[in-house]
Amino acid sequence: MSTPASRPSTPAELELQRRALGALAELAPTAVELGTTFRAAGHELALVGGPVRDAFLGRASEDLDFTTSASPDETLALLAAWGDAHWDIGKEFGTIGAKRYARGRAGDPASGEVVVEVTTYRTDEYDPASRKPLVAFGDTLEGDLSRRDFTVNAMAVRVPEMTFVDPHGGLADLAEGVLRTPIAPERSFDDDPLRMMRAARFAAQLGFHVEPGTLAAVVAMASRIEIVSAERVQVELSKLLCAAEPRKGLEVLVDTGLADHVLPELPALQLEIDEHHRHKDVYDHSLIVLDQAIAQETGPDGVVPGPDLVLRLASLLHDIGKPATRRFEDGGGVSFHHHEMVGAKLVAKRLRALKYEKAVVKDVARLVELHLRFHGYGEGSWTDSAVRRYVTDAGPLLERLHRLTRADCTTRNRRKAARLSAAYDDLEARIAALAEQEELAAIRPDLDGEQIMQILGISPSREVGAAYKHLLELRMERGPLGEETARAELLAWWAARQDG
Repeated sequence: MSTPASRPSTPAELELQRRALGALAELAPTAVELGTTFRAAGHELALVGGPVRDAFLGRASEDLDFTTSASPDETLALLAAWGDAHWDIGKEFGTIGAKRYARGRAGDPASGEVVVEVTTYRTDEYDPASRKPLVAFGDTLEGDLSRRDFTVNAMAVRVPEMTFVDPHGGLADLAEGVLRTPIAPERSFDDDPLRMMRAARFAAQLGFHVEPGTLAAVVAMASRIEIVSAERVQVELSKLLCAAEPRKGLEVLVDTGLADHVLPELPALQLEIDEHHRHKDVYDHSLIVLDQAIAQETGPDGVVPGPDLVLRLASLLHDIGKPATRRFEDGGGVSFHHHEMVGAKLVAKRLRALKYEKAVVKDVARLVELHLRFHGYGEGSWTDSAVRRYVTDAGPLLERLHRLTRADCTTRNRRKAARLSAAYDDLEARIAALAEQEELAAIRPDLDGEQIMQILGISPSREVGAAYKHLLELRMERGPLGEETARAELLAWWAARQDG
């Protein structure tokens, strides 16, 4: 068993090791079997990284990551014989993947499967101007572990003998909830700047804090993140936002200055009236809204679905239009008129720059644009027409808009919060009642395009679209008209149009 030379393992750590090794042997019999296969061929094999870390945390890992002394070609041959499918898309970097179905039912995906990735020992070097490593294969497990991002991910278990290897004190850091680099953080982040983003991501996923020296290195080197591709940054940001505690990761991004380079609109929310007095902190408000939106991520009957990236992005960024629209009013007040419209444009621009999918960009921007629509409902009764427009404008985002709007109430005034909650309860009740009566989710005019053309005696043209829009407006204002009334309204509209 390998442990840091600086001190021996404590009794508590030894007990953790025992439990984790037992859990790995039980949860990952594949690891032992694969280790036997590699050893028979004269090669070393070790389970490494996330699966080992998660075993100590009492979590199961779906995929298994290994490192080996075998060359990529030797690994490919062994996995081809072992698995039901294999791939070599990462061969350039020494990685070969394979999948194996439950024995006796090969080819039946429903039977369960094990996915493994095996990477040859590496001792990478990086071009200072690029994030792409200059791949160099190593010859020892300890050397391979030194190139990992953090000590908690630089632990391994040799298989099949199940020997724990921890040359950088990862177990002690895991027990203390600390993120630390195996080598000097300046060198680690210079080699691979994306590791700075991963520090924030793991803070969110694991709830750990970044060790002061490592954190200082991120502060000093934050600008180096700019050489990393937008796609890779986006992946890390999405994982951070979908983690158990995204606030912790976001605070790392903002406090270290990383956010200034990857999501500058977020730290810009730390608005001040002057150097001594801070306006109601829009940044802190946004983090609270995110927390409150996450707390609502439940499906029917209280079943919790997976994290909703669109809702979380919209909750975090719903007020990013405020800095650009801030105005100081007479009497000391501050206004942010139309910040939802400006914010929607800024959100779309930022998410496109981060290479998010078009659907994600569109949905998040639309939620930001609509997030203030509800305000004013409690001050005066909305007509049925206004409720229909609210539902129609939200479309398939209505449920998310409900959650965002409720989450956006962060007032400490209990009476005001209760009033807003009751008003939204009332709005949702009215939506449900109208939906039952009118099928709100699919509001259409009482006449379709074919009927419009037949009644007016016209061919497909702009006039058909204009007529359809007119009937839709009537439907929104007055509810279902029925075909006869709709026909009369259409003919009256057509006659007035012809006279005009």
